Amino acid sequence: MAKRVLIAEALLVAGLATAVLLREMPGLVREVRIWRMVGLPGVTRRRR
Repeated sequence: MAKRVLIAEALLVAGLATAVLLREMPGLVREVRIWRMVGLPGVTRRRR
């Protein structure tokens, strides 16, 4: 019984984390673009 509860909790947490990540994806993409424009040292650039 306890194992089922732990599995259910893990699935719930994973589902919530996925939902938050998908909801925040456009903002993260925008932030990465800004970092590339500013040229922060931690962000690697592809040379074209």
